[in-house]
Amino acid sequence: MSGKTSSPSELRGKLDSLIACFHNKKATRLQMEKGIQAILDWKRANNIPGLWNPPPVMVTATLDDAMGHGLDLIHQYAEAAGLELVELGLLQPPDKIIQACHDKKARVLGLTVLQQFSGEDAARIGRSIPEDALFIAGGAAFLFDPDLAEEAGVDYVAKDALAFLQYLLKSLK
Repeated sequence: MSGKTSSPSELRGKLDSLIACFHNKKATRLQMEKGIQAILDWKRANNIPGLWNPPPVMVTATLDDAMGHGLDLIHQYAEAAGLELVELGLLQPPDKIIQACHDKKARVLGLTVLQQFSGEDAARIGRSIPEDALFIAGGAAFLFDPDLAEEAGVDYVAKDALAFLQYLLKSLK
């Protein structure tokens, strides 16, 4: 580094570059992991906390996913952007998710829904979280039921971590 200090605007540029790198391409999970890890390493080396001060709170959980592989990657991308993460974990009941969103004053809820039978729970969550919280969801249930996102009040269905990041950067000011 040539004597200059890194800033949140440089972080934003790196995140935008990562998104642009895979624009109109199908990135593998390994490519997405390597790309975000490089940014996380840079961010730590330069002591950049994130894009926002104070950082927005993001609550994450799964309703019916016992593996959580998608959430692992979402957590890395959220951390790189500088969100404060509240990771509830796998197979969480709707009431716990709703309560955490209110207690933690969540600005973002990241929820995985794999099975169509969880649609009613997702809709209850969508009706019950704070009005100003972004509801970002992912999972196979949204592929099989195109109306589920609207019924559940989901603001955005992210097909992958890059789409999540792009929507997040556009939506959170």
